[in-house]
Formats: sequence, C-alpha cells, structure tokens
Amino acid sequence: MEKKIRIGERLIGEGERTFMVAELSANHLQDYRRAEETIRAAKAAGADGVKLQTYTPDTITMDCDNEYFQIKQGTIWDGTTFYKLYQEAYTPWEWQPKLMKLANELGMECFSSPFDFTAVDFMEEMRMPAYKIASFEIRDIPLIRKIARLGKPVIMATGIAYLEDIERAVRVCREEGNGQIVLLKCTSTYPTPYEDMNIKVLPNMAETFGCLTGLSDHSMGTAVAVAGVALGAKMIEKHFTLSRADGGPDAAFSMEPEEFRRMVDDVRIVEKALGEVTYKLTDKQEKSREEGRSLFVVKDMEAGEAFTEENMRSIRPAFGMAPRHYDEVLGRKARTSIKRGTPLSWEHVE
Repeated sequence: MEKKIRIGERLIGEGERTFMVAELSANHLQDYRRAEETIRAAKAAGADGVKLQTYTPDTITMDCDNEYFQIKQGTIWDGTTFYKLYQEAYTPWEWQPKLMKLANELGMECFSSPFDFTAVDFMEEMRMPAYKIASFEIRDIPLIRKIARLGKPVIMATGIAYLEDIERAVRVCREEGNGQIVLLKCTSTYPTPYEDMNIKVLPNMAETFGCLTGLSDHSMGTAVAVAGVALGAKMIEKHFTLSRADGGPDAAFSMEPEEFRRMVDDVRIVEKALGEVTYKLTDKQEKSREEGRSLFVVKDMEAGEAFTEENMRSIRPAFGMAPRHYDEVLGRKARTSIKRGTPLSWEHVE
C-alpha cells in the first residue's frame, strides 16, 4: 500500500493533513468571471485543491433525445436529456489552463475528471498532476488503463460501483505499474440522504484494497465529511458554489464558502484530536492526577489506634496512598498520632 502520494506540491496520506478539494463542476454557470471568483472563494474557505471536469457534450454523450437519452432515473435532472444537461454543465476547455494557473498562483492544486481519451490528452498538455475517475466512469476500463499508464495519482469515486467494479479498476491501475490510488467512498444520489452514506466502509475499503481512501460527499452540511476524517479519509471532495440561490445543475447539493470554511476548520480540529495511539499522559494530565483520590485520615488519631472506616477514607485529592491499599491498611495501627486531614503514607502505619 502506498502510504503517501503526491499531487503537485501536496503530500496526501498517513501523517499529512486531509486534502480538502472544492469541486467547481457546473457552478460557474457558464460565466468565466464567476469561475475565477469561485476559485478565489475556495482558497479563502480553506481548500487545498480545485477540481474541474473536462468534457464537452459530444465527448460525454451524443445529441439524441430518444428514450435512452432521456434522464429519468429519479434525479434532480429528470425531464431533460443527457446532451442538454451537459451543454449547461460543462466547463469550456479554453478556460481550464487559465483556471489551473489561477489555482496554482493561489497555492492550490488543480486537477480534473476526464471523460474520454481526448480529455486525457488535453489534461496532459496542461500537465495536470492527478486524474479523477468519476463514479459513472469507473467501469470504463480502457479510460482507466490509459490514465494509469501516465504514472500520476488516480483518484476513483465509487458511487455506482459494485465490489467487483472497484476490484477491476484497482487491478488495472496496478497492472500498469501505478499504485498511486485514492478510493473515494461516494454515494451517487444528489443530495445524498445521510442514511445512505455508509461511511463505515472507509476503513474496510482501505484494508480490502490497500489504498488510501477519501470521501466524495454529496450530503448536505459538514458532519459526514468530519466523521469521514475520523474514519481514515485522507481526501474530502465537496461541490462548491458561491451561492446555492444562484441555481445551476449542481447548486442543490453544493457548499457555500462559509459552510466549506466551517468544514475545513472542523476537520483540522479532528486531525489534532485524533493524535496517535498512546496511553502516555500529557504534563497537564500528570498535574491533574493530583485531583484524583487517595487515602486520608479524616479523624484525629492517637498512636496505637486502629485504622477504621470512620477515621480513614478514600477521598480527593491524591496526595496520600493510592486507594488500592485501603484493605491492607484497614485494621492495622497508627505508628504515631495523626491529625485529621493528613494524607496517609506507610510511615503512619505499624
């Protein structure tokens, strides 16, 4: 298993910060200035990377409105055709080198999802540092094989994949000598109901396939992403928009800047809290042990007097003998007189 992979200047994996990706998708609304503004907002919201989609209506589908090309799968896009949807949603290719340059200048990585061979070639001309296989392309083995041969990280969403689909896609990458794989747990419903997320899959996926894992999260809010990090996700991808109210094909399940910032902040807190597997105490915890329990004399005692339940108790603080010695001391005699409030030690016991 690759413990870490590199996307551009960023290391992703064990011991590294979770890679937070803002998916631009169709949220530019076919306005280049808005695309730039969205990328700047993503940076301000704490994104580490920006993801694009590289297709045209003609490279992802065909202009046909017979029954096969009508969208009627119970989605938010029902009632139109695939071609018409992608006409509205695609990111013009001539924008993409400029958007990538902007992201890089802002200190973010930029990569994309290609949907056919020509898109892969175009992305290579741009020298993109990684490739994302979208959920609906995970069964396109020739596309995955072409991408794997490039030797760059391959990030695969699993939103419509059976177990055997994931196995085949991972095997193809490794057959081409490419083990730089990140599997993204994904549920391809938009937005995703929380009960359908099943993010407990994350650690099992990492163990089963020996891959880094992440989350392509189409649920609303920040909770699922934050929980995913606690379960081992090394990458979080969320659709990002300046405002859901502005509309667009993906607006309904996209995050606004303030929400993305809150998610990033919460993820960074969780990263600190996860820490490491250790039973050592911090200096503050060691000091706090003084507030624990110990054995104290709670009534004045004379030399030779027996220790009883009435004159000796386990109470806070912890400056006396450990409470585990209570039964050993009970019934034995005091070596000297002892004042009430004295922490008990073996020097007091005959």
